[in-house]
Amino acid sequence: MEEKELIRDLIKLAFAEDIGDGDHTTLCSIPSTETGQSKLLIKEEGILAGVEIAKEVFHTFDPCLRTEVYINDGTAVKPGDVAFVVSGKVQSILQAERLVLNIMQRMSGIATITSRYVKLLEGTAAKVLDTRKTTPGMRMLEKQAVKIGGGVNHRIGLYDMILLKDNHVDFAGGIEKALLGAQMYLKEKNKQLKIEIEVRSLDELEEALRIGGVDRIMLDNFTPEKSREAVKIVDGRVELESSGGITIDTIRQYAETGVDYISVGALTHSVKSLDMSLKAV
Repeated sequence: MEEKELIRDLIKLAFAEDIGDGDHTTLCSIPSTETGQSKLLIKEEGILAGVEIAKEVFHTFDPCLRTEVYINDGTAVKPGDVAFVVSGKVQSILQAERLVLNIMQRMSGIATITSRYVKLLEGTAAKVLDTRKTTPGMRMLEKQAVKIGGGVNHRIGLYDMILLKDNHVDFAGGIEKALLGAQMYLKEKNKQLKIEIEVRSLDELEEALRIGGVDRIMLDNFTPEKSREAVKIVDGRVELESSGGITIDTIRQYAETGVDYISVGALTHSVKSLDMSLKAV
């Protein structure tokens, strides 16, 4: 399923969940002919994300709603900023309001924390990667937010890359069996997918390099010192990714070891939403 289709389905599901058989509060208090405007008011410093999706949410609910954008995705914002004004039927604005805020607050929170991690890597070659630790159904939006914040998307799901993690390796019977099995599978299925394998020690790293046919190696829970050793051993032959418990306080140390990527689950799994509200003009 394509990204746009997944987002469309998410919007439909979210409206069904929120509105059900009708927003009776709005329907009983606002005449159907009433028109007006609401502004998206920023209440906290951060990076704005979700404006383009908000436009789609409004348009999906009521194609006659008009959105005038003043601040685009990826822009640094501060309290008092107005990102956009939406105009049209008040009933429509009120019914779409919560979904727009839920999406934009979460996306902006993700973009904001991602940009902080990205800034800490300035001057190094390392890039910040997201993970699959996302809110079910919201992955496309959350990964969009990572990109808006300056990060890089890892694989989108289980279908667009082979990532042999520790459980795959253990169930398969070791590094060699897991890697050879992946290579044979791709050949049989005539698929062009990148192969990444997770290693837990320098011995496993050496084994993966000896077998070959791997595009990226993930260093799982390596210390910065061990990571530096791994970079020397690999010597640019494959991409290296650091992963496992890396925080905003330690990410710079890992970047300085010379790895290509650093994956951070916290970009999406424990994010604080950015404070904003949709207020009547």
